[in-house]
Amino acid sequence: MTEKEILDVFNSGQHERAFNAIVESYSERLYWVVRRLVNSHEDTDDLLQDIFVKIWTALPSFRGEAQLYTWLYRIALNEALNFLSRQRVRAVLQFKSLDEEMERRIDEDPYFNGDEAERTLSKAITRLPAKQKTVFLMRYYDDLPYEEIARITGTSVGSLKASYHIASEKIREDLNNFTLDF
Repeated sequence: MTEKEILDVFNSGQHERAFNAIVESYSERLYWVVRRLVNSHEDTDDLLQDIFVKIWTALPSFRGEAQLYTWLYRIALNEALNFLSRQRVRAVLQFKSLDEEMERRIDEDPYFNGDEAERTLSKAITRLPAKQKTVFLMRYYDDLPYEEIARITGTSVGSLKASYHIASEKIREDLNNFTLDF
């Protein structure tokens, strides 16, 4: 179902049918938005449940000022960033490093099916500050234009371009320090 069809179904009073169409149409895309940020299949599944509860609750207030996917993406992104913020506080209280924990999750993830280079890239992304990581993931993996990222994040295009450039440089430096043992 297209965005317009989903919204038409919702506006006709078939709220549950529209919500089911949202879940069916966007679950996988939202899964990967969250997964790339939190590096854990289990945490992603838990967060997706919370995200869809928020979507169900907030759907009546959707005004259509943005595309439906932009609105959904923003909800998912905010939930994932809030989760990471809570994780960071827990790590500090336990005298641990969240970055090290996130890297450990990548190494121990039974669902990770990439090669060593992809694992190294994922770890380099994990070490980025939240804003740079978010912009990098949205551009690199989701191939979103800066204008769309600006609508989702509420940040200027110029600031996003600068953040993406800095993130790319940090990742490039990390990857240059990586050597494959053959």
